[in-house]
Amino acid sequence: MLTTTQIERWLSEDVGHHDVTNQVPGETTGRLVAKETGTAAGLEAATAVFDYLGADVLEAVDGGTRVDPGDELLVLEGPARTLLRGERVAVNLVGHASGVATSTAEAVAAARAERDEVRIAATRKTTPGLRGIEKRAVVAGGGDTHRLDLSHMVMVKDNHVAEMGLEGAISHFRERVSFATKIEVEVESVADAPQAAAAGADIVMLDNMAPAAVREAVAALEEAGHEDVLTEASGGIGLEAVPEYAATGVDVISMGSLTHSAPSLDVSLYTGEP
Repeated sequence: MLTTTQIERWLSEDVGHHDVTNQVPGETTGRLVAKETGTAAGLEAATAVFDYLGADVLEAVDGGTRVDPGDELLVLEGPARTLLRGERVAVNLVGHASGVATSTAEAVAAARAERDEVRIAATRKTTPGLRGIEKRAVVAGGGDTHRLDLSHMVMVKDNHVAEMGLEGAISHFRERVSFATKIEVEVESVADAPQAAAAGADIVMLDNMAPAAVREAVAALEEAGHEDVLTEASGGIGLEAVPEYAATGVDVISMGSLTHSAPSLDVSLYTGEP
């Protein structure tokens, strides 16, 4: 949920203390318009900004809607000064979120062309202060949020293994988590995948492995009787590599680039009559 404090912080950053630029008289209408093809997201945040300022949002497309150049994402009315003050914040939020959703949709389509079952997931590599918006954008693009924060799942990483050993680390955290909390274990070799599963991992992350190694690890888990353990491929996977990873039989492909490198979708706010 967006808070009033978040919205005030965004507006304060842009409007400042003495805004002369937007001191425009009268009432007007506004249209937030897509200027390129993509997947819309971030409209709830933009609506919240305009609601806070006192503008009326008459129409808004749903997150996940496929849009083309010229399509209207939001239709507004209210004081010209209000619409102009919310313009840059709304455009930035929708452009960024829609870029994340568009990148996610492209990755999902690339994966599903190989296998319908594979999921595309985000990571915690999000922009500070914008995680909620970016994670919602991933969902709008058809992706999976992965864990939203550290409390959602324990991830046993290389540093944990270096300190306690693979089996020791899994045992350490298993004793401390709720029955409802899953444990994911990061491995970097095919041999470690069934070892992690045998030690109690719910999910095995195949980190920085080439597709051929991922395929071997998935097969090794099945041969060892751990076919119920979920597998996740992760580590610098770009859009061009998604089909090859999807074909390995892995359950999840996680991509930090969905949030930290997605190009913004080009959108603009126009006021006055079309």
